[in-house]
Amino acid sequence: MRTIFLGAPGTGKGTQASVLAEKYNIPQISTGDILRQAVSEGTELGKQAKSIMESGGLVSDDIIIALIKERLARPDCASGYILDGFPRTVPQAQSLDDILQDSAPIDGVVYFDVPEEIIITRLTSRRVCSKCGYIYNLITDPPSEDGKCRICGGEIMQRDDDKEETVRNRLKVYKEKTAPLKDYYLEQQKLYVVDGTRNVDQVRADIDKIFQKFSKA
Repeated sequence: MRTIFLGAPGTGKGTQASVLAEKYNIPQISTGDILRQAVSEGTELGKQAKSIMESGGLVSDDIIIALIKERLARPDCASGYILDGFPRTVPQAQSLDDILQDSAPIDGVVYFDVPEEIIITRLTSRRVCSKCGYIYNLITDPPSEDGKCRICGGEIMQRDDDKEETVRNRLKVYKEKTAPLKDYYLEQQKLYVVDGTRNVDQVRADIDKIFQKFSKA
């Protein structure tokens, strides 16, 4: 099963991708992961990306697409994969279609539907341990009253990315750049919408049903 998980920050797609990738024994692929891996391995593309990132620039679509192409050609992708956070724009989606033209196309796209105000509540309620990195949520999984991590005793903090002004800006960028992908894949009849407001088990059950459709196709 070859699929894309699509949705705004805070919709739960990364959490679901991680669990389902392990369940179905297929890789979860994110641009952040493959960028870090390419830089760590010192590949030619990794060296180019490292130079750009160190100068404070944004890695170009050309490099991202090339990294994705390399990653999808690896043996562990033969049985499928979950693309998490890619593509981010319609031009990237068109490039992905071109990459897959001579192999197996994407089976479907799972879109995580969550209202904006719920996303803002979720992300601004998130807290992280500065020592071990464990992520808490003030609503569903609050830290201890003393503000210490239950696991390691480290200080609990709110990341700048999770502050309301930053979250609203991230969602604005998402609407402008990534939301049009919903229509792009709807036109291809590959879009499957899940209600991301429910608990993780209910959402996962819906995605399992979608995956079953892929395997029967």
